[in-house]
Amino acid sequence: MSEILESLMLIFFGISWPLNIIKSWRAKTAMGKSFLFLLFVFFAYIFGILSKFTSERLNYVLIFYIANCLMVAGDMILYFRNRNYDKRQNT
Repeated sequence: MSEILESLMLIFFGISWPLNIIKSWRAKTAMGKSFLFLLFVFFAYIFGILSKFTSERLNYVLIFYIANCLMVAGDMILYFRNRNYDKRQNT
């Protein structure tokens, strides 16, 4: 049961990332975005992945951790792209 609840948590977090990525892509600005927040969330998913390996409880939940981690990494890349757009507009 705990794996199902953990999966649901990750799925609901995972739903928000594509929406956030789309918003970042369209906005073309890093204003209002916190890279530190993205970094903390990224490492939280990394630690979740590592916990699966260290506890030797590898199961399907790992897929959700990896997917969410990749989406956050994508949003981090967009942050730097958008920050470059912001710099160009301010020059």
